[in-house]
Amino acid sequence: MKSAANRRRRTLVLGAIPVVLTGALVSIDRIPGTDISLTVPYAAEGPGPTVNTLGDVDGVQVVAVKAPHVYDTDGNLNMTTVSVRTNMTLAQAFGRWLFTDDTIVPIETVIPQNMTDEEVEQSNKQAFTESESAATVAAMNYLDLPLKIKVVDVLDGSPASGKIQKDDEVTAIDGEEVTEPGQVQDRIRAKQPGDSVEVSVLRGGKELTSAVTLGSSPADKKVSFLGLSMLSEPAEDITVDYNLQDIGGPSAGMMFTLAVIDKLSPGDLNGGKFVAGTGTIDESGTVGPIGGIEHKVRAAEEAGAQIFLAPADNCAEATKGANGDMVIAKVKSLQDATTAMDNFSQGKPVETCQAG
Repeated sequence: MKSAANRRRRTLVLGAIPVVLTGALVSIDRIPGTDISLTVPYAAEGPGPTVNTLGDVDGVQVVAVKAPHVYDTDGNLNMTTVSVRTNMTLAQAFGRWLFTDDTIVPIETVIPQNMTDEEVEQSNKQAFTESESAATVAAMNYLDLPLKIKVVDVLDGSPASGKIQKDDEVTAIDGEEVTEPGQVQDRIRAKQPGDSVEVSVLRGGKELTSAVTLGSSPADKKVSFLGLSMLSEPAEDITVDYNLQDIGGPSAGMMFTLAVIDKLSPGDLNGGKFVAGTGTIDESGTVGPIGGIEHKVRAAEEAGAQIFLAPADNCAEATKGANGDMVIAKVKSLQDATTAMDNFSQGKPVETCQAG
C-alpha cells in the first residue's frame, strides 16, 4: 500500500474530515489568453488513503511510543480519509458523478473560501495537534496512567506573560491540584476578570507559585482570561509521537488512541485482525462523528478490513453503500471500540450499525 506521503497530495482538515486534495488529473482551467475560468465550483469526494496506525510510513512509526515497556502489536488499526478532487471542468465533474461513486458537493463545503492557503495550513496543523493531544490523554485515562499539564505557549501581553513560561508544568490553581488543561480552564472561568489567582508550576525541578490578575477574554469581556496554551502529557516516563505528517485532523483521533493503548498494554487489542475505523476522540474517551464516512467505509473494505469502527452518530451514512462481508461496529466510546474488537476476534456478537 502506498503511503500518503508518497502520493504527493496536499491534505486539509475541514471540520472533522481529513481530506486529500488531488485536483483534476487533466484540466484546462481558463480560456487561453483570458482570465475566464472554465472550472466549476464543485468538488468530488471519494475514498482516500487508509494507513495502519500500528505500522510505518517511509520507515518511521506512525505512532511512536517510548516507555519502560512497549508491547509488540499485530494486525491492523487503520485510520481512513476522504480524497477530494478540485479544479474540475463541467465535463470532468459530470464524469465523476456519472462513472464513479464519488459525491459531488459545493466546493465551499470542503474548502473554506474565506481562508488563505497559509490560514488553511495553520488550521490543519492546529486540528492535528489538538487531535494528537486528545488521543494521548484519552489513552492515558483509559489505562489509568497519570498526566501532567505542559505550557506550550504564553500569549504576549496576557496576564500570564512574564510569570508563566513555555514548558512550565502547571501543578495547581489556588492550591488545588490539576492534571488536565480543562481543569485549569474551569477554575479560571469560575472567576471574574480582575480577580487574582495563584498558579503553581514546576520549572527546572522547582515548584513556583505566582499571583496573576486575570484579564478579560478577547471573545467575551465578561469571561476571565489567563493567556496560556496547554497540552496534557503522560506524567510517567512515556512519550508519544505521531508521524503522519501529510494527513491530519480530528477524525483520526480514535484510531490514534487505540494504537497508543495497544502499544502500552499486553496482548493484541484487535485480536490480530484487520480493523479500520474513524471518529474524533475527547480526553474522556468519547467518540464523536465525522464527515464523509461512506467513502471511508468503502476505502476500508477495498483495503481488506474485516471490521470497521464507526461513530454511533454516523451509523446511518456508514451503512449506505455496499461493504461486502466487513462488519460495521457502532461505537460511542473507547470502551465500545475495544469491546467490539474483542467480541469480533472471539466470534461473539458485535453491536453493529443497522441500515436505515
